[in-house]
Amino acid sequence: MTVSPFASALDCLTRVRGVTAALVADERDGILVDARLHVGQRGDRVAALAASLYRKARLSAGSAGLGQVGFLQLEAANGRVCVVGRGDLVVVAVASLDANVGMIRVELLRAAEALA
Repeated sequence: MTVSPFASALDCLTRVRGVTAALVADERDGILVDARLHVGQRGDRVAALAASLYRKARLSAGSAGLGQVGFLQLEAANGRVCVVGRGDLVVVAVASLDANVGMIRVELLRAAEALA
């Protein structure tokens, strides 16, 4: 069995309390590259949503002269999606509302560094 180069980073993300999915996706087309999902999570849909949001935020921030997007968070009624990008890839965490966003951010940034 082949081990993904993202396995360690995704495993660390899923160990954060409240994280129900961790994945790596291509920023341009939202294709899922690797994932650690709890039962019931739709990785392909999450990847497409997160990649699209991150790409649009990155392009908008650049157009507005704000610089690079470091961390993106979407909070909704039933949870949150947190995204960090490096190069052509994004690292995504899906978490409950009571999850520690600071810990998620730290692990996402570590995972993004592993992508570089």
